[in-house]
Amino acid sequence: MLAGKSTQESEFDDKSNHKGMIDKFIDEYHFFIANTDDQKRRAFRLRHDVFLKEFNYEMHEDEARLYESDEYDNYSIHCLIEHKRSGILAGCVRLVMPFSSNTNPPDHLPVQNQGKQLLNHPKLTPFKLPTLETCEVSRLAISKNFRTRKSSTPEEIAGKEVVLFSQDEAKTFSLVALGLFLCTYSIVGLTNRRHVFAMMEPRLPRLLAISGFQFTKVSEPIVYHGTRHAYYIDYYVAKQEMSERLIPLYEYIVKTLKPQIAHTFIS
Repeated sequence: MLAGKSTQESEFDDKSNHKGMIDKFIDEYHFFIANTDDQKRRAFRLRHDVFLKEFNYEMHEDEARLYESDEYDNYSIHCLIEHKRSGILAGCVRLVMPFSSNTNPPDHLPVQNQGKQLLNHPKLTPFKLPTLETCEVSRLAISKNFRTRKSSTPEEIAGKEVVLFSQDEAKTFSLVALGLFLCTYSIVGLTNRRHVFAMMEPRLPRLLAISGFQFTKVSEPIVYHGTRHAYYIDYYVAKQEMSERLIPLYEYIVKTLKPQIAHTFIS
């Protein structure tokens, strides 16, 4: 499940000064894998804030610590993007990676559990693809601080619910979702996976298609915190079709995350 819509969706298609904006995004944000318990807890807290507190999804909640977590988190690589100046977590996402040697769930993907009989593509389903080559992008959450450019009300400022950013800083907000996707896309390549699934609202695949990532719909509608579909993309094909203007950001993220892979559970 991917959530946390941006109010700057049209900017995915704005090619003017794109290189400068990519450079600015790289300069102002920190990209990393959650390899410590504290880093993972930051992701779980953000997911709680977005999914449960803001969107009111009915999901498992650790009420004592205000976390949102499930059984798939122990079999996932968690990617985070942090705004450097403020130290605020802008967004997080996980890549669920099942292993055939698992003795406990999951030896499957979340989409197999949520979609069940709704996966309707004759070939592109996790049930028919090699387990060690499949993965699922899931739990994409973007902080509300990075989903609006509106001026804060006195009440919000007084309640400390909104962090103030300059208009110049806010120009990068529309790249956070794309940056999170590129983090997982980088991990897919670095871990030699190929077949990528995700449950998304139709809006997000359309936005990613602008950047060259053409997803294939592989299910009937799935009612899961709204109406979604399961989507599939082949890593090898996506790498060839990626927009040229994203290559510098993709290469930077690969370079940044590659040494961190050694410290994950897959090493």
